[in-house]
Amino acid sequence: MSIATAEKKAALKRQKAADKKLRPTVWSDIKHNPWLYGLCVPALLFFLLFSYIPMFGLYIAFVDYRPLEGIWGSEFIGIENFKAFFATDNWITVTGNTLFLNALFIFFTTLTSVIIAIMLSEMSNKWVKKITQSIVILPHFMSWTVVSMLSVAILASNGMVNQIITTFGADPVEFYNTPSVWPLILVLLRIWQGAGFGSIVYLATITGIDSSIYEAAAVDGASRFQCITKITLPLLKNTIIMLTIMSVGKIFNGDFGMIYAMVGSNSILYPTTDVIDTYLFRQLLENPSMGQTAAVGLVQSVLGLCFVLLCNKVANKWSPESALF
Repeated sequence: MSIATAEKKAALKRQKAADKKLRPTVWSDIKHNPWLYGLCVPALLFFLLFSYIPMFGLYIAFVDYRPLEGIWGSEFIGIENFKAFFATDNWITVTGNTLFLNALFIFFTTLTSVIIAIMLSEMSNKWVKKITQSIVILPHFMSWTVVSMLSVAILASNGMVNQIITTFGADPVEFYNTPSVWPLILVLLRIWQGAGFGSIVYLATITGIDSSIYEAAAVDGASRFQCITKITLPLLKNTIIMLTIMSVGKIFNGDFGMIYAMVGSNSILYPTTDVIDTYLFRQLLENPSMGQTAAVGLVQSVLGLCFVLLCNKVANKWSPESALF
């Protein structure tokens, strides 16, 4: 190694040491910004009390839980509660349905939310914009029980949809006896219920974009469509990826409230609508076991964490600034 190379390496080492000294430590940063860190205390206490301390209850997944004996007094049975879920072939069907439906929900709800946000941002009339935004957000606050009652009136044999179908001379569709149509129905309901509310975050991001960028594009002759495709969508990319990664964390959790309210105990529809949560609910009715429920919940959480880490790793390679960590 030449003398010049050695000197360069020594200079680089000294520079790194100097940068390390200048870099503030956590405690020094807290000392200089006490009020900013103080704002984090309520959130930290919330997650500590309601997310981390309850994790001790996961021990239920490894015991034959008996309420009278308590968690620590119940007999330790290892992974027997996990085996109970995987003992039959039903776990393949419900896991596949859970992944398939949640993937459809995430993709189409995100796509529709972005479209709604862009449409709202392009509206020039403030009153029309506010009324439209209120209308698309309202379904988020409706109970799935109410929606299921409305769906019976719409999708029943003599419901509104079949009346329209028969008007055009086609045969009516027995929706509640046709499993293949329910993934589409559930996706449409999820879009109707969640896309408007989800557009709030994207609309806030669009509102935060510097208007001078659009003005410069307009001066250069860009159309509104070109502004959307060349400015708005690229600047929305980070938000879309971040929210998608967060949604993936619950990809193994079925929407029990939605699916059970819509399908109920209609076993004909189970092949395409039965998810992990509804399957466990029926199992609890037949054979109450807190241990088996906790075991499956633990599996769902661990797999969800793995998916988040995987998606975050992909995002780090594709777009580092969009990743969570």
